Amino acid sequence: MNTEQPQPRPASHTRIVRRLVLVAVAMFGFGFALWPLYSVFCDLTGFGGRGIQVAESGQQLQKSDRQVKIRFDATVNSGLPWLFQAKQKTATVSLGEMSEAFYLAMNNSAEPMAGRAIYNVTPPEASLYFVKTECFCFTEQVLQANESREMPVYYFIQPDLPDHIKEITLSYTFFRDKNQSAEALAAFGDSNPAEVSGSR
Repeated sequence: MNTEQPQPRPASHTRIVRRLVLVAVAMFGFGFALWPLYSVFCDLTGFGGRGIQVAESGQQLQKSDRQVKIRFDATVNSGLPWLFQAKQKTATVSLGEMSEAFYLAMNNSAEPMAGRAIYNVTPPEASLYFVKTECFCFTEQVLQANESREMPVYYFIQPDLPDHIKEITLSYTFFRDKNQSAEALAAFGDSNPAEVSGSR
């Protein structure tokens, strides 16, 4: 008489593979939705400079004798092989006075590449009074291989800036835009000669 107990069956590999596939799909979907979610987060909280005001056409400036110090910061995400820096680290501006700052970006790679900048203002409260009239962060930026470009920001600080804010930091971070192919980037450069006029 056979008294051996039946051995338990091993766990189903199919079930494990199915779960791993579901996890991978979920992670891909989360990564795809990350940028829109970030945009919504910024709109709700003011993070990422979303609270910064954009000047309307014909907006009148009310100047003030009060001055505030502006610091300019520049960083690049590790996925973008660009050099990016503020040409002037600090500036002292009068409230209500139109001012400008210049950043310099250079594509150190051997191929055309697209980047997009996000910005942030600290302290966060100051972003409600920081008005930009022109900025490279409004549009995608394309640099050809080894091209460098000066990127301006035109802005003013509203005169009703709270008195306790003595210093404001404007920070930009460039990220690589992976949605455009190298062929499209090359065609972009060929069809927009004015865009590469600053190349070295």
